Amino acid sequence: MGDDSEWMKLPIDQKCEHKLWKARLNGYEEALKLFQKIDDEKSPEWSKYLGLIKKFVTDSNAVAQLKGLEAALAYVENAHVAGKTTGEVASGVVNKVFNQPKARAKELGEDICLMYIEIEKGEAIQEELLKGLDNKNPKIIVACIETLRKALSEFGSKIISLKPIIKVLPKLFESREKAVRDEAKLLAVEIYRWIRDALRPPLQNINSVQLKELEEEWIKVSSAAPKQTRFLRSQQELKAKFEQQQGLGGDADGGDDDEEEAVPQVDAYELLEAVEILSKLPKDFYEKIEAKKWQERKEALEAVEVLVKNPKLESGDYADLVKALKKVVGKDTNVMLVALAAKCLAGLATGLRKKFGQYAGHVVPTILEKFKEKKPQVVQALQEAIDAIFLTTTLQNISEDILAVMDNKNPTIKQQTSLFIARSFRHCTPSTLPKSLLKPFCAALLKHINDSAPEVRDAGFEALGTALKVAGEKAVNPFLADVDKLKLDRIKECAEKVELVYGKKTGGAAEKKEGKPVAGKAAALPGPAGDKETKDAATKPGPLKKTSAVKAGAPPKKGKPATAAGTGGAGAKGKKGPETKEIFESELSIEVCEEKAAAVLPASCIQQLDSGNWKERLACMEEFQKAVELMERSEMPCQALVRMLAKKPGWKETNFQVMQMKLHIVALIAQKGNFSKTSAQVVLDGLVDKVGDVKCGTNAKEAMTAIAEACQLPWTAEQLVAMAFSQKNPKNQSETLNWLANAIKEFGFSGLNVKAFISNVKTALAATNPAVRTSAITLLGVMYLYVGPSLRMFFEDEKPALLSQIDAEFEKMQGQTAPAPTRGISRHNVGGVDDGEEEEQEEVGNDVVDLLPRTDIGDKITAELVSKIGDKNWKIRKEGLDEVTSIINEAKFIQPNIGELPAALKGRLNDSNKILVQQTLSILQQLATAMGPNIKQYVKNLGIPVITVLGDSKNNVRAAALATVNAWAEQTGMKEWLEGEDLSEELKKENPFLRQELLGWLAEKLPALRSVPSDLLLCVPHLYSCLEDRNGDVRKKAQDALPFFMMHLGFEKMAKATGKLKPTSKDQVLAMLEKAKANMPAKPAPPAKASSRVVGGAAPAKFQPTSAFADDLGSNNMESKPDLKKAKAGGLSSKTKGVQGKKVPSKPNLKEDDDKSGPIFIIVPNGKEQRMKEEKALKVLKWNFTTPRDEYIEQLKTQMSTCVAKWLQDEMFHADFQHHNKALTVMIEHLESEKDGVISCLDLILKWLTLRFFDTNTSVLMKALEYLKLLFNMLSQEEYHLTENEASSFIPYLILKVGEPKDVIRKDVRAILNRMCLIYPASKMFPFIMEGTKSKNSKQRAECLEELGCLVGSYGMNVCQPTPGKALKEMAAHIGDRDNTVRNAALNTIVTVYNVHGDQVFKLIGNLSEKDMSMLEERIKRSAKRPSSAPVRQAEEKPQRTQSISANTSMIRKGQAEDMSSKLKIMYRTYRIQNRNVGNHSETAHTVPREFQLDLDEIENDNGTVRCEMPALVQHKLDDIFEPVLIPEPKIRAVSPHFDDMHSNTASTINFVISQVASGDINTSIQALTQIDEVLKQEDKAEAMSGHIDQFLIATFMQLRLIYNTHMADEKLDKDEIVRLYSCIIGSMITLFQIESLAREASTGVLKDLMHGLITLMLDSRIEDLEEGEQVIRSVNLLVVKVLEKSDQTNILSALLVLLQDSLLATANLEVAPKFSELVMKCLWRMVRLLPETINSINLDRILLDIHIFMKVFPKEKLKQCKSEFPIRTLKTLLHTLCKLKGPKILDHLTMIDNKNESELEAHLCRVMKHSMDQTGKADKDTEKGASRIEEKASKAKVNDILAEIFKKIGSKENTKEGLAELYEYKKKYSDADIEPFLKNSSQFFQSYVERGLRLIETEREGKGRIATSTGISPQMEGTCVPASTHTVSSSIGNTNGEEVGPSVYLERLKILRQRCGLDNAKQEDRTPLTSLLSKPTLPTVASSTDMLHSKLSQLRESREQYQHLDLDSNQTHSSGIGTTLASPSSAAANIDDLKKRLERIKSSRK
Repeated sequence: MGDDSEWMKLPIDQKCEHKLWKARLNGYEEALKLFQKIDDEKSPEWSKYLGLIKKFVTDSNAVAQLKGLEAALAYVENAHVAGKTTGEVASGVVNKVFNQPKARAKELGEDICLMYIEIEKGEAIQEELLKGLDNKNPKIIVACIETLRKALSEFGSKIISLKPIIKVLPKLFESREKAVRDEAKLLAVEIYRWIRDALRPPLQNINSVQLKELEEEWIKVSSAAPKQTRFLRSQQELKAKFEQQQGLGGDADGGDDDEEEAVPQVDAYELLEAVEILSKLPKDFYEKIEAKKWQERKEALEAVEVLVKNPKLESGDYADLVKALKKVVGKDTNVMLVALAAKCLAGLATGLRKKFGQYAGHVVPTILEKFKEKKPQVVQALQEAIDAIFLTTTLQNISEDILAVMDNKNPTIKQQTSLFIARSFRHCTPSTLPKSLLKPFCAALLKHINDSAPEVRDAGFEALGTALKVAGEKAVNPFLADVDKLKLDRIKECAEKVELVYGKKTGGAAEKKEGKPVAGKAAALPGPAGDKETKDAATKPGPLKKTSAVKAGAPPKKGKPATAAGTGGAGAKGKKGPETKEIFESELSIEVCEEKAAAVLPASCIQQLDSGNWKERLACMEEFQKAVELMERSEMPCQALVRMLAKKPGWKETNFQVMQMKLHIVALIAQKGNFSKTSAQVVLDGLVDKVGDVKCGTNAKEAMTAIAEACQLPWTAEQLVAMAFSQKNPKNQSETLNWLANAIKEFGFSGLNVKAFISNVKTALAATNPAVRTSAITLLGVMYLYVGPSLRMFFEDEKPALLSQIDAEFEKMQGQTAPAPTRGISRHNVGGVDDGEEEEQEEVGNDVVDLLPRTDIGDKITAELVSKIGDKNWKIRKEGLDEVTSIINEAKFIQPNIGELPAALKGRLNDSNKILVQQTLSILQQLATAMGPNIKQYVKNLGIPVITVLGDSKNNVRAAALATVNAWAEQTGMKEWLEGEDLSEELKKENPFLRQELLGWLAEKLPALRSVPSDLLLCVPHLYSCLEDRNGDVRKKAQDALPFFMMHLGFEKMAKATGKLKPTSKDQVLAMLEKAKANMPAKPAPPAKASSRVVGGAAPAKFQPTSAFADDLGSNNMESKPDLKKAKAGGLSSKTKGVQGKKVPSKPNLKEDDDKSGPIFIIVPNGKEQRMKEEKALKVLKWNFTTPRDEYIEQLKTQMSTCVAKWLQDEMFHADFQHHNKALTVMIEHLESEKDGVISCLDLILKWLTLRFFDTNTSVLMKALEYLKLLFNMLSQEEYHLTENEASSFIPYLILKVGEPKDVIRKDVRAILNRMCLIYPASKMFPFIMEGTKSKNSKQRAECLEELGCLVGSYGMNVCQPTPGKALKEMAAHIGDRDNTVRNAALNTIVTVYNVHGDQVFKLIGNLSEKDMSMLEERIKRSAKRPSSAPVRQAEEKPQRTQSISANTSMIRKGQAEDMSSKLKIMYRTYRIQNRNVGNHSETAHTVPREFQLDLDEIENDNGTVRCEMPALVQHKLDDIFEPVLIPEPKIRAVSPHFDDMHSNTASTINFVISQVASGDINTSIQALTQIDEVLKQEDKAEAMSGHIDQFLIATFMQLRLIYNTHMADEKLDKDEIVRLYSCIIGSMITLFQIESLAREASTGVLKDLMHGLITLMLDSRIEDLEEGEQVIRSVNLLVVKVLEKSDQTNILSALLVLLQDSLLATANLEVAPKFSELVMKCLWRMVRLLPETINSINLDRILLDIHIFMKVFPKEKLKQCKSEFPIRTLKTLLHTLCKLKGPKILDHLTMIDNKNESELEAHLCRVMKHSMDQTGKADKDTEKGASRIEEKASKAKVNDILAEIFKKIGSKENTKEGLAELYEYKKKYSDADIEPFLKNSSQFFQSYVERGLRLIETEREGKGRIATSTGISPQMEGTCVPASTHTVSSSIGNTNGEEVGPSVYLERLKILRQRCGLDNAKQEDRTPLTSLLSKPTLPTVASSTDMLHSKLSQLRESREQYQHLDLDSNQTHSSGIGTTLASPSSAAANIDDLKKRLERIKSSRK
């Protein structure tokens, strides 16, 4: 044992490394407990064990290893650092655990591996397991395979990567060990579940028998898609979703979705090993393939054919091979070889897949041309080749080549091309076959179907039919407009026969896989187009030009195709021209340069170059200049000349005149000669060096410009800027940037690499020199002209101050247009046609957009993300959307490949949660900006659904949708939207909101379009039905839109369309058409040349998709609104001008409109705080007036100017009210998007709104109130709280409006006041409203009084400020008001207060006149009789007073007595005051009148037809006390209100839920517990539970007791239910005790009962028999530990001491097994162990008092008699530890003990102290003093001994009477004896008992009539003085000994009944309901709440009958109302006899 004790003392981590296995075992056990206990995953404790965990799993001792594994598992699960241990632990598990014979060890090892995967360490684990497969020990291999299988089965193939596993599978099948082979088979089956047939190819080569077995197994695998069942930590939302689905038994579509995801994810191709074939080509392949003999060429090809049969090829450079094969296909005369080469190409394409895409363009034309061959095998080979190649690229990429062949004269080529197109179309989807592709293809195919050759026609029909099937008639029909009916039918017939690819042999998996990237590729083109052109320019000039035309920009559909191609060429030239004529020059040596220079310069010039005399140098320069001026371009050796100039002194020239000349010469050379980049490199450095020079700077800039012209601006600028920033001179830097800004204006922007500059600009912005910063900002301004607002995206992370400067610069630029370039080559060949001009214009715009580097986010849109967005749980959906937002934000500009995102987002547009709809809309807006013009392809599947959202009933959702549509239209132009039937379908829907928004939008957009698709006509019939819509707004909008429809469609078409209308409608519509015809605006003219740049901003070209300038336009809806208004006013004539007015009006308009982009509220840091300071310091006027004077308005205006957009401010302070309305509309629109801005300007907004309250215009007022409602909703969602300043400058003015004569306004103001309580405390609102009651306006007085009533009803009396008394007096004063409504309101309010507060109201009101008082009393009576009448309205508010209602509130009754209408009234009112959601029950429960008259007559007469089963009442059986009172469950929905929705009045809801925890119905209880658990788990909501902890704990241990006594004994109950309930209880308590702040709230009494309940539960043998019993007991263990650690340490110590005392008493009396006490003592020991850490937080005085009481009840002798020595040891240890920790100071903590001599505590402490001092050998002086002090006290105390003895007797059960008698004698004898100290520490009950006892004795002795005293002492008091064990409380009260019972008992019962019915008792408004019945909860003596409850419960037994009757006879009871208050308790005493008799009668009738 000696050794044992050595290691026992070590800390845990050292034990774990100890050499003794026992020590290690103990260490692991302790560690396990520790790991389970640490609830902070980031606790530093974890790091201690980082290095040890491996040793845990590899322990050499098997027993210890098992425990070690358990501990390791707990560690991995809980520690955040666990990931660091993955590798070593996993390898330990594989090598040292998987070979163990014990199954449990292996199991734990697997669990550890799986847990690592769960904490995101899958790869590392998989790697270790795969290593394990190479182990020699078959056991290990089997375990590794099994673990892999489990992991795959649980986590799914997304997390477990299958490729490496499949790679090793064949090897496993070859193993000699059967076990390994079998396990491998199981693994193969599991893999098959996930990837199906993709597994076949890799396993083709295993043993055929095994393969056959596998095939058989595979057939058995269910076809349902497998689902992930275990989730990573990052996937917890998925987990929730999965569990939900499980609950519903899995849902079918869910399955499908998963399959959708799983299939593309794993494709057989992915699992194959790539084979490298290039190196395996025959060495002489390239010679052979060119050989003359066809046999040799054939050999070469056959060699390739063999190689390309490999299904997956390694990527590499296949260009030469492809070239060779292409040559064979194109040129070889031997058709057999052509077929063979085609086969090779097909093989290559199949093996390389996407990697072959780069070669596709070269090969396709050749193959198509070769289709002229007639031989079937050649044709077939070519078909296979081109089909395989098609799959590697996109139709878009090869469309040019295909279209080029379509006009070939050879019919076979035409036929095969058409057939190829048909096959290709089958692989397309509507999105990958956009109109831009369909149009040229359809045009070409239409020629084919009119061809003379029948086979060509057939092929054409097939292709068109396929297109029709794929893209749908909507898309294709427009192109088939001129086809005659016969041919059209033929096309449709073909379409029906077409089977799309999914049914084809290609195989679904591959197809789907192809489907996705195809889309991506097509769209991704604009990005890389440029590079590709330059790269391939040499190889393929022809087709490339064309592609570039399509790629570069303007959709080729505009104008004539010729023009498009032309401008495209020009565009391409703009990019590529210089490249084609660029001069390449090698660098020359200085000698060569001198030679060349000498040939062209005078000799003297060369000699004087480096002369020492500056004049000579100057002369030399002059000669140099002349020579250069006279030279011809062709003979000028530029490089030689510049090198001469750079020769010493070169750029270091000191004389400025020489230098100026030198720089001028450089400019000349660049202008006149063929100046190359090589030459430029020589001089640029020098130029940068001089650009900052005052004298030479201009010359340097001139030279730079010249070089830029020669070598192109993009290259030059990049070089210059880089050089400028690589040197230190800030002047040079700023001047270089200034030059660049100017150069961009001169050269235009094309070709510039935005990204490169941006990084330099960022450097410049960070520069310390202000000039550099200014230049950078100027440069940005210039760039802004070209790039548009998207430029700002790059600088969003700059400092706010800088950003505001940049914004200011951008603002200056707004409305300006970029000047036309005057230099550079790119302008030489612009088409002269107007059309071409516009096209060109757009091209430049496009360039800019394309320059922005776009990120491909396709791979981030994972299947997991998509499933998140579609999850059932809105929170997970929101998370998904948040992720998307952040992905787009990060990427800034994106490529159009966004995978599955469109479908996912589309689903969210009709989400039931409107917040998510709005979020989706804002994502779509973001998407439009980020994707730019490429967003076009998503208009149909995403844009149109946004239009559907315009029909939403919520204003803000509609506004968001409109903003989104506008953002999209800005990028795409209108054409996409108007094409097809989508828009007309939307307009067809009879939704007034949708119609008015859509028509408004069209009216805004149509005028600006020069042409529209003919599909617009489809909208006309619906437009006509809108003209006659029921809704006025729809009619108005339709009339507004009419002229613009006519403008495009013409009057005739529109008039013709009226043909189908009813005659009456037709006449009306025609009249409107005539009217519109008069006002019809002209179509916008094409933009004039001069203003071609203005076009960007002017209306006509506003929507050219890519014009980057369109971005300047801000939100279009705002611009056009003023415009439309004017138009309507001026009979639309002004509009006409505006539209035609090309340039003139467009300028001012632009200014006006453009200013409207950007935020409307600018966030000024600390602006609000600053304003408040100023107001406080009286620097500005305080916002306080009766009517606003001008100086207030001016002041507000100036304050607003810094933080409100200028144009909005103008609207806000306009003289005309319509502008105010406009401003409010804008503010409403921007409310959601600019929350932070609104909050930062909130004080100003509220002040401005107060000004609106003084306006006379109702519409403004209504609009302002609408805005306020939305505003306060938003603020409460943001959890914002109004500041005092905001409140005081707003609320008083809002309250003025509550007196408005208009009902609607009053209602709105009240609603706003209610909402305000969510963001401003009700108690602070109260004074403002109180102030409102003093108004002269009687309506205002009445409404304010009513509002005050609501506040009191909702929030209880504590809202009354300054004090309830003052407030009530003021309210009551209005009862005498002369206005009837005010009088009523005042009465109602007081009644409400009465309902909340009871009779005390009368005291608070003070003196009322008799008349008023009688009115009030009358009203109170009336309200009691009519529960549904108005005054009681507030009673249903379920105010916070319910806090004082005990846990028993679960017995809420639901009345049927009220008629429906009154019920509705109540519900409406309840709703009006607060959106309460406690359903019917709360409302009726609280309308019960408040006089509590138990109608006993009713009960007696009712012999109840229905009887509930009740346990029989056996009077003498003690256990019966614990029998719960089984009251029939109230018939209400058990589901209590959800915490989520309760913004206010949380307390009452929590009370209600807590009350249900103690319910007798298991499900109700479980539901309540889960809700509480939910609240506790959310950090932000947990604090709502504060103040309810005791209440909750009481409810839980009542429930525990109910289970213990009733449920467990109930045979009928399913024990699983009980386990469920237990786990819920324990779970929620564990959650609670993890939150320290809440855990500390538990009071001593409650903790005592809780521990009692938990320990009883641990000892309950019945639980061990249950299936999950062990688990329950384990969790209870865990919970107990939590309780001990987290509760308030004083309370828990105190509780344990009292509990021990109780249990020992019980043991002494009943000889109950001492197990209970033992466990209590164990808890105490644990507490002792914690003492060193907790000693300072403990209230020692209280603890010592408890120990004192304990030692008083159990003196040492008595303890020694105990069978076990534990108690005495426990006590000694506790005292010893306390002494050790506190030293002599411990004796100062005996203050709470009045008579220290009653126990040996003090003596004991002295002994311990003395002992410890003797040991240390140095006694402290303090202690000596202490000791002497003790002796002094001891001598005094002897006097009190007698009293102590007496009180001991009174406290003991047997001698209580004797004690009382003795005390009586003693008091008589020593009348001055002070017994106060003895009573002071006891409970109220005990005191009253003693007093009563003494009185009784007195009356007896003096013979004042005998009253038999009751021995049935109220157990509360017993529990107080002699804390008896919970098992020994005397049975029932009274009636057992036939003695009479005092009235107090009945009062007690009454209290309980009242509590049961949810009524509070008089004034006991304590936070902890049940313990509040203890009179002095502050006293340290513990009156356990249970002790008190026992008495309650025993009394309740007798009242059971009442309950039954009450419940069963609901009709009568509800009319009389259960459970209201007794007018005064005394009346009960008076009528006590009657009550007793009645109760007796009830009992007898029961029997």
